[in-house]
Amino acid sequence: MLLRQIQHFQAIVEEKSFTKAAVRCYISQSGISQSIKSLEKEVGAQLLVRKNRSFELTEAGEHFYRKSLVITADLDQLCRETQRIAHKDAAELSLGVLATYSGDEFNTAIAKFAEQYPTVDLKVTTGNHEDLYAGLLSGKLDLVLNDQRRAFSDVYKNLVLKETICYVELAAFNPLAKLDFVSVGDLKNTPCILVASPKQQEVERRFYHDVIGFHGEFLFAENLQEARVLLVTNRGVMPIESSDKEVRFNGSTKRLALMHGKEPVKRTYCAFWRKDNSGYYVEEFAEILKSMF
Repeated sequence: MLLRQIQHFQAIVEEKSFTKAAVRCYISQSGISQSIKSLEKEVGAQLLVRKNRSFELTEAGEHFYRKSLVITADLDQLCRETQRIAHKDAAELSLGVLATYSGDEFNTAIAKFAEQYPTVDLKVTTGNHEDLYAGLLSGKLDLVLNDQRRAFSDVYKNLVLKETICYVELAAFNPLAKLDFVSVGDLKNTPCILVASPKQQEVERRFYHDVIGFHGEFLFAENLQEARVLLVTNRGVMPIESSDKEVRFNGSTKRLALMHGKEPVKRTYCAFWRKDNSGYYVEEFAEILKSMF
């Protein structure tokens, strides 16, 4: 009964109306009024001050409302997790990873997780930074391996996996391939190859221009395979999402550290997931992924 009363109270606060709250909760207006009176009696404090057809929250009411949201969110999560445990055959984990990430850590983590939890259905989506961020916002993705471009948000679990040097790849026969490293200044006249969908191209261009420091032309590819064709034919250089300097393409390309003057450009890779979706399998995968780094 107390939970139902709390839900009635939340509806009144959110709808700013007893009448609208009653409709939302499928209860009569007199019924919802009685529910609030019973709730106030139960908690031993006045939560609302009624003023003709309106009301104001008391200080105690504001406190109760904020805390009640945490309680109901936790209860919802508890129910979801209980259902997942009870129905392991139907468990599902939706993961996202940067389309241009070339390290082995993510795939190795997937293999280890699948071995430990064979009944969990794993779904993997690739995309650029903004694609993965949108997937988390919409709830389509449970966890993503992404680069950090924003300040950490309290809405998410932000598990730092590794801070690493940023690399670029270029064709092995490009004269710059003879260098041990390359600076963004060295590349001012060299096109930068990026993987991005048409709607994300401007976002990616701004990031690599304004933040990383590429000031030359930008070439866009729809996928990594298309980007590599541009790369091996020496159309430009491609920033690489990886914590590894090793190249695995039969000597057709070379990977160089990217520098700003004498300082390497750094990238931070993280596992992100929403705190309100911090379930057993999500955290298990995050721990496995962390161990891969």
